[in-house]
Amino acid sequence: MRLSGKHNYDIKVQQLMKAARSGTKDGLEKTKLAVMRKVSLLQRKDQSGKEEEDDAGYLDVAVSEMKHPPPQLSPMPEGLTNHQVVRRHILSSIIQSERSYLESLRRILQEYHRPLMEADPRILSPRKIRPIFYRVREITQCHSMFQIALASRVAEWDSSEKIGDLFVASFSKSMVLDVYSEYVNNFTGAMALIKKACLSKPAFLEFLKKKQASSVDRITLYGLMVKPIQRFPQFILLLQDMLKNTPKGHVDRLPLQLALTELEMLAEKLNEQKRVADQITETQQLARSVSDRLLSKQLNAEQGSLVLCETLIETVYGERGQVLKSKERKVFLFDDVLICANINVKGPPDISSLVPVGPKYTMKWSAPLQQVQVVEAGQEGPQGKDTFFQQSGAKRTGGACTSGKVILGPPRLYQELQELQHDLSVVEEVTLLVGTLQGTYQNLNTTVAQDWCLALQRLIRIKEEQIQSANKCRLRLQVPGRPDKSGRPVSFMMVFNTPNPLSKISWVNRLHLSKIALREENSPGWLYGEDEGKTKAPLWCPLLSCHMPVFATKSPERKLEAALHNPVHCALLGFSAASTSLPQGYLWVSGRGEGSQGQIEIFSLNRPLPRAVKSLQVGSAVRCLEYVPEPPQADEVEAAVHKAPSGSGANICVGLDDGRILVYGSVDTAAQCLLTLRNPEGCPVLCLKQSARFLFAGLRDGTMMVYGRSNSDDLWEPDSCRCVNLGSEPVRTLLVLDDSVWASCGNSVTAVDVSSLSTQKFEVHPDPMVSVAHMACAGGGVWMAFSEGSSIRLFHTETLELLQEINISTRSTLLNTGQKNMRVTSLLICQGLLWVGTAQGLIITLPVPKLEGIPKITGKGMISLNAHCGPVDFLVATTSTLSPELLKRDSVGESPDSACGGEDRSDTSSQESLQQSSSYQGEGRGKGRGVLLQYKLRSTSGLPGRPLTAQGDEASDSSLESLEHSVEDGSIYELSDDPEMWVRGRPCEREGGRRDRVISAAVISGGKGFRRLKEGAPAGTRTNVEGLENILMVWQLPLTV
Repeated sequence: MRLSGKHNYDIKVQQLMKAARSGTKDGLEKTKLAVMRKVSLLQRKDQSGKEEEDDAGYLDVAVSEMKHPPPQLSPMPEGLTNHQVVRRHILSSIIQSERSYLESLRRILQEYHRPLMEADPRILSPRKIRPIFYRVREITQCHSMFQIALASRVAEWDSSEKIGDLFVASFSKSMVLDVYSEYVNNFTGAMALIKKACLSKPAFLEFLKKKQASSVDRITLYGLMVKPIQRFPQFILLLQDMLKNTPKGHVDRLPLQLALTELEMLAEKLNEQKRVADQITETQQLARSVSDRLLSKQLNAEQGSLVLCETLIETVYGERGQVLKSKERKVFLFDDVLICANINVKGPPDISSLVPVGPKYTMKWSAPLQQVQVVEAGQEGPQGKDTFFQQSGAKRTGGACTSGKVILGPPRLYQELQELQHDLSVVEEVTLLVGTLQGTYQNLNTTVAQDWCLALQRLIRIKEEQIQSANKCRLRLQVPGRPDKSGRPVSFMMVFNTPNPLSKISWVNRLHLSKIALREENSPGWLYGEDEGKTKAPLWCPLLSCHMPVFATKSPERKLEAALHNPVHCALLGFSAASTSLPQGYLWVSGRGEGSQGQIEIFSLNRPLPRAVKSLQVGSAVRCLEYVPEPPQADEVEAAVHKAPSGSGANICVGLDDGRILVYGSVDTAAQCLLTLRNPEGCPVLCLKQSARFLFAGLRDGTMMVYGRSNSDDLWEPDSCRCVNLGSEPVRTLLVLDDSVWASCGNSVTAVDVSSLSTQKFEVHPDPMVSVAHMACAGGGVWMAFSEGSSIRLFHTETLELLQEINISTRSTLLNTGQKNMRVTSLLICQGLLWVGTAQGLIITLPVPKLEGIPKITGKGMISLNAHCGPVDFLVATTSTLSPELLKRDSVGESPDSACGGEDRSDTSSQESLQQSSSYQGEGRGKGRGVLLQYKLRSTSGLPGRPLTAQGDEASDSSLESLEHSVEDGSIYELSDDPEMWVRGRPCEREGGRRDRVISAAVISGGKGFRRLKEGAPAGTRTNVEGLENILMVWQLPLTV
């Protein structure tokens, strides 16, 4: 639509510019509405009776670059701080990125859309052209207006330095979401139309080729049209960089955080719509190839049930392990069936180069999901030496077999492994013979022979790792086949090679969770609004994997108090098994025992179900737990060389009712009390939190105790205790932020500076009789729940401003609870969900952003149909992270070495080898000091590289010049002298935010009893009640890869 008259146009632009300067969403919205009301004549190009495009009230505004030139940043003034300089550079990137994006949109309209519409003779009919370019014009208009506002803001940048509110005003409008949503929903269909037109209209194909050839960058139409889908992730990256370089207290900080929240929400919705559109297309393509009418009908009816699909390579092996054939297959995992299909012709090459051409499928086989088994899950960890299976299942053993583990790999690697094992047995015999020599000879003595043995053992270990690495990309599935003539069930083995280890771990995890999703407690597991869930992916909600009692015996006096996750990496657990188990480590659950006693139960999480491994009895009721991670790794490597700290490693702090704080070591399950801290009054410890140098304890009498330590690897010093008086009410909850700790006291929260202990108090609830009971932080906001009432409130961490308030009881109306007030008893933020536990035993989740923005609730909540019978005593998140860098190759230093007899010792020579080689690694990979030990080495044979001698350290320095060990002996190490073979280390603290991580997460709740709620029934209806037992419920979340 075009505004008639130059005067009206100028008024409209002036109004929009004014709204952009003010930076308010309402101002811009009102201006647009006012402009629409003033439009007296809507002019449309007559398409001679053809179907007209649905404009849905969008304004077609022609922006003149003469009147509104693109944003131009003025020369940089002098005297700017480093942050200001970086922010200007980022702003310049935003300007350049937006200019390039607008140019791409205009190219679509001017170089493709307009020539096709005006072509004579017609290349394509307008009826086909319009769906291809649907909503491109409206997106261009949105960004043209954004560029006008951006130019105004850039012109006054040196005086205002504010841009976050401009993004909020421009992209928080429903109009932007609607335009982009319609474009994204139409994108897959538009690409299909282009493909079809290329096949049926040679003139159209020639038109696309000429346009690509004549363009400067030779980008295709597809390359231009995919840019709107990529736009908001680009904005997010730029604003993340801007936020990192915006100091606290800056006027632009909160607006940038709010802008990140809006853009993340927008990108999430668009990504989900794109996923659904692609999924429906794939499912429809598959349904056409299915000869089974019932299955085809089921696929068409349940197009939203596709969990995962990927092109894998099916490999068939012979009895000796040789590859007989391999072929690409498309494997589809639906919520209840697994389908394998042949991939047919993908289309002519000239068309494939212009637009992605979807393949056609022919179904090969399908199997019910419950009958499909992953065979080798959990067997890819550091393995034994010489036993392996061939495809036929025959087991063959080498000459020096010391373990019964299964190793599967390519035949060439098997042969090389067997040759090394043979050579090792021969060298061991030679070593015995050399030991019987009467004379002394150069390079022929026991020391050299033992070095040969060590080197061969290292090479064998490297070869095993290569075999294991091959298995990390091999997915072996046992699939049911047709029964034999006698009616007995028959299964066959399918072997698929995945593109990378992450792909395999995704398949194993999704297969495991899809089976959990079929259980009765997850069908359904959550209740949500009718408009929610229609476009949700399978496994999009947490899955209840189990519920189990905490204590071995029932007792009405026992009450749960707190829980925490103690992450411990299990070296014996392969990466495939890790994808099906709960996050690795131990779960500590505390409670009040009988009388005044306290009890702690420790559960192992290194398998699909928690397993009780230890029980601790303490002299007083346990009120709180706090996990203290091990010190930074840079300090740890230094400490390993110079001294052995008494309190190094992770610790668990336990707050008791009698005022004591017990500090336990967390070395596996050998939990020993290392330290006891006391407060002078013996006041109950209600909450505990730790930072790098301090331990904070909130007491019942309104004070907070602060315990310090001189080094991060030492225990806290009881004499260093300082006291901060916060008020007369109990300190019920603590929260540690970057440089401060928030402590609740009554209806107020006090922000205490960690270093100076200076305080800033602010009121968070108007009722003085209500106290803050729970706090949960994410990004730049803190959610708070209170001792009374069903509301939760969101506060900004820097300005302390109230940003949002939500009433939880309105979410529970889905269950007809009939209760207007639901008290919140626990609060947790995990994986983009705010978990709320209530006094009625109900658990509610609300969606919040995952990035550094403000964790505003951005959608409707869900209520779990699995609930406790009493209050939800705690909600705890368990997460473990596995870096894909570690997936490439296992640590070579984990398995006990035969030369060492499996002793748990760390040779000084291995430490020296690591120190000497770190500079070499820094040159090779640019890491330098970032290379750290992942596990404690048990012998020097775990380190390939420089020659290692079986003699003591005093001989190692001079060994190269001695008669007993000359330079020529180093030739045996050449094959293993590869920096990639070194022990992989955990990334430094500064690399903790890297995105290339595999994260396993689960949420565990504790409370009295378990009940299954029925849809539509009142929440008071209880089924399967176990009233006296304290129950854990474990929700598993999909692995994020």
